[in-house]
Amino acid sequence: MTDNLRTVTLFITVNEQVGASSECLQALKICGLSVTRIESCPSTSSEPGYDFLVDIDTQTNDVQNVIEEIKKVNIVHDVRHAECSEKLNDAASSAKVPWFPRKIPDLDALIDKVLEFGKELSSDHPGAQDPIYRQRRYEIVEKAQAYRTGQLLPRIEYTEKEKYTWKYLYTRMRALYPKYACRNYRQMFDLLEQKSIFTPDNIPQIEDISKFLKERTGFTLRPVMGQLSSRDFLSSLAFRVFHSTQYVRHYSDPLFTPEPDCCHEFLGHVPMLADPYFAELAQEIGLASLGASDEDITRLAAIFWYTVEFGLCREDGDVRVYGAALLSSYGELEYAFTETPEKRSFDPSEVANQTYPLTEYQPLYFIADSFRDATSQLRDFGMTIKRPFQIRYDPHTETVQILDSTDKI
Repeated sequence: MTDNLRTVTLFITVNEQVGASSECLQALKICGLSVTRIESCPSTSSEPGYDFLVDIDTQTNDVQNVIEEIKKVNIVHDVRHAECSEKLNDAASSAKVPWFPRKIPDLDALIDKVLEFGKELSSDHPGAQDPIYRQRRYEIVEKAQAYRTGQLLPRIEYTEKEKYTWKYLYTRMRALYPKYACRNYRQMFDLLEQKSIFTPDNIPQIEDISKFLKERTGFTLRPVMGQLSSRDFLSSLAFRVFHSTQYVRHYSDPLFTPEPDCCHEFLGHVPMLADPYFAELAQEIGLASLGASDEDITRLAAIFWYTVEFGLCREDGDVRVYGAALLSSYGELEYAFTETPEKRSFDPSEVANQTYPLTEYQPLYFIADSFRDATSQLRDFGMTIKRPFQIRYDPHTETVQILDSTDKI
C-alpha cells in the first residue's frame, strides 16, 4: 500500500479565530491525512486569517475529494493546490524558506498561533480543576488577542489572590539575588525598584515595563495569549520585541508553574532585557532564526534555552546566573549551584546540539565568559545557518532587510 502513497501540496486558507492553527491540524487529522510539512503566514486573501502550505501523503489519486472534505470544516475558507511557484516568502527564490516577519506590525500575524492558552490547561496543571482560575485566565488572554501593534498595551486589574502569589514569589526570590544573580541583573532589578515599577505589593503592568525597556535597550513587550512555537517566539526577538504573558500562576503553589506566566516573564526576563549587552545577545538569536530551516530552529531553541533561560556567566572569578528560568525558580536557583548538575563553558556549536528536559531540573548548564563574548560567538554561529540571503536589522525603521545580492550588501 505504501507504494501508492502520493505527496500532495495543499494551500489552505482558514478564517481568523482563536486557535486557528490547532483547528487546521485537527481538520487534517479528521481527514485521515499524514502531514509531512506545514508552514503558515498571514492570509493573502481579503478575509482575515491564515494561509497554510501543507504537504500530505495520501493513497488516493482523487485529490479533489480530499479538498472537498477539508472544506467541510467550519474554519476553512478555501483549499487549493499549491503550485511549485507559490512561495511563502519573496526572498526564498528557488529555495523553500518559511515565512518570517519583516517589520514589527507583521508580528500581529502570530496572535492566534499559540500552542496552549486560556482555559486549555493540561490535566496536571495546578489550576486545571479550578473553574474560576480558568475563566480568569481566559479573560486575560482575550485582551492579548485583541491587541494590535501601535495600541496601548492592555492593563490588568489583578486580584488579591494574584497579588498574594506575586508577593510570595517576589520576596523569596529577591532574598536570593545578592548571592546568585549576576551584577547586570541586580543593577537593573534595583533600578526597576527605584522607579517603583517593581514592588512586592503590586504586579507590574506591561505598558510601564515596556516604556522602561524601550528607553534602556529598545526592547518592548507585547501581550501573548500563551506559549508560541520556537520559530514564532524567536522571530520577535529580531525586532527587540518580547512576547509576555499577563496571567498569573495558580495561587495554590506560588513557587511553581508548568508554563511561562507573568511572574516568570517579569522577574526572570525583564531585568536582563534592560541590559544593553544581554539585549544584543537576545536579538542575535532572533535574527539568526528568520528564514531558518526547522532543523536550525531546533538548534537555536537549544541555544535560547541554555542562555536566555538557564544561562550562567563568569563574574569576578565566580559563577553567577543570568537565565530567566533560574532567576524565577526558587528551587532550581539553589540547585544549580550544587555539585549535582554538570557545568561546561559556553560554545554555541555544542549547545545547539544539546537536548534538554522541560519538566525537571536541568542536568547541565553552560557558563559564558561574558555577554559580549557570547554575542560574538552567536554572530559567528549565525553565519553557519544556510539561507539564500543574509539578514540586516535597521534600528531606525525597526525592519529587517534581506540581503540576497552583492549590490544590497
